[in-house]
Amino acid sequence: MSHQSKRFREIVKLYQAEKSYSVDEAIEILKKCPPVKFDQSVELSLKTGVDAQKTEQQVRGTVSLPNGTGKKIVLVVFARGDKIKEALDAGADFAGNEDLLEKVKSGWLDFNAIISTPDMMREVGKLGKVLGPRGLMPTPKAGTVTTEIAKAITEVRSGKIEFKTDKHGVINSPVGKISFSKDKLKDNINALLSAIAKSRPPTAKGQFLKSLALSSSMGPGLKIDLHSIAEIQGA
Repeated sequence: MSHQSKRFREIVKLYQAEKSYSVDEAIEILKKCPPVKFDQSVELSLKTGVDAQKTEQQVRGTVSLPNGTGKKIVLVVFARGDKIKEALDAGADFAGNEDLLEKVKSGWLDFNAIISTPDMMREVGKLGKVLGPRGLMPTPKAGTVTTEIAKAITEVRSGKIEFKTDKHGVINSPVGKISFSKDKLKDNINALLSAIAKSRPPTAKGQFLKSLALSSSMGPGLKIDLHSIAEIQGA
């Protein structure tokens, strides 16, 4: 018989695995879970009804979470000339070109956000195998390939995130930290769901939103009652 920790036993008393909860109820349950030694991330997982194998049905976009993600941003900017100073003055942690690219190629990955000027993308694109799986590759659609470096840095610092479906048609996205108030988490969740609903591909047929779950880093995944999400009714 496998051993279950005291924390796990306390958590399973708080919810029913087969039950669907409102967003309010789910947040309250996650907050009641026994604490751990770090501020857990709260994540939303949304299963869409799109055919993820069709390029025209991929769901992708950006949204500025009104209360940010709570995550410390370590930002790298790839640029040349005056844009390097502009980036550093605007709050980039690191900015440069070839030397910085070589540093990443050598295995340095102590950052979690990237912005690039268009003229650097040919070289940055060569890091696709490293950056892609980590969701770090900058793109024009996300506003992270741009000449407006200062504006892009401000947006990233203020909580702008990118969302997109994976190969299974699922969108996974952070919506804050467990230390956030319920209202702040709800505001972030509503903003994200509204943005996703507006990004529904015209060619997507049938029910767009199939299922929704909310979880914390060390907590359970809770099913959300779709009827309780007024912001995306009809999506």
